[in-house]
Amino acid sequence: MNILITGGTGFIGAALRQSLLEQGHSLVILSREGHADRDHCRFITSLEALSDDYALDAIINLAGASMAGKRWTVAYKEEIVASRIDTTRALVALIRRLEQRPAVLLSASAIGYYGPNGSDRLDENTPVGNCFSSELCDQWEQEASAAQALGVRVCFLRLGVVLDSDGGAMIEMARPFRMGFGNWIGSGQQWLSWIHRDDAVAAMLWLLASDSASGAFNVTAPEPVTSKGFCEAMQRKFRTLLALPMPAFAMRLLVGEMADELLITGQRVVPARLQAAGFTFNYPEIDSALDAIIAD
Repeated sequence: MNILITGGTGFIGAALRQSLLEQGHSLVILSREGHADRDHCRFITSLEALSDDYALDAIINLAGASMAGKRWTVAYKEEIVASRIDTTRALVALIRRLEQRPAVLLSASAIGYYGPNGSDRLDENTPVGNCFSSELCDQWEQEASAAQALGVRVCFLRLGVVLDSDGGAMIEMARPFRMGFGNWIGSGQQWLSWIHRDDAVAAMLWLLASDSASGAFNVTAPEPVTSKGFCEAMQRKFRTLLALPMPAFAMRLLVGEMADELLITGQRVVPARLQAAGFTFNYPEIDSALDAIIAD
């Protein structure tokens, strides 16, 4: 297949790109920075580089400024929204003008769609929440859903916290443990819905190839873990001298509004639709994932 990827140079996108190339696909990567083309991999800085008669079989949309990249100032929240909504809207416009439209659009979203929900078990039937991240994800999905009217199969990838050794959230999460200190946030009872990056990529490849798959899919491991449970799992991998909570008020001082939506509260999300469809996870629970990640 000839596949267009946005966000193809990021933490998830780079791993996905490598897997697709290994499978023999040809790729077009939309990137803000210029890169030299490689075998079966073309880089573009604008969708205008693709002519109306350019043939695409699929689009995978992973673009978006990091939700945890900076404090959520008004300006940065606008950047977060624009990086997702504008890119997705531009992709739908591309699909509309192409003479041969792609068969499928996989469009990133996030479990932030559900908003904070305590210990409730959340699947794809759970309604949208009522906070900045949930409103963002809902709008993001609505923009992508416009491709359905153009005859394109659309899957929304509601991604959890993606873990691996060389980037993403794991870098900061592991830092205190590598120095001999264990910690959890606040009460430690809030849920962390995570997924190993290999499983996230495998789920995308599976959805790409599954002609009957459409709609929302939670891309999370089957066994979410509490903040304190994650700390205990990390302590089984690292020798820690002391384990203490990071007070909620300290997190609010450090990162502001982001703390309440992403760190202090939690979401117990399960991949009900992936499991019902027969997708198999290589790392269904946190200990097996950490065994692979820490060993790298």
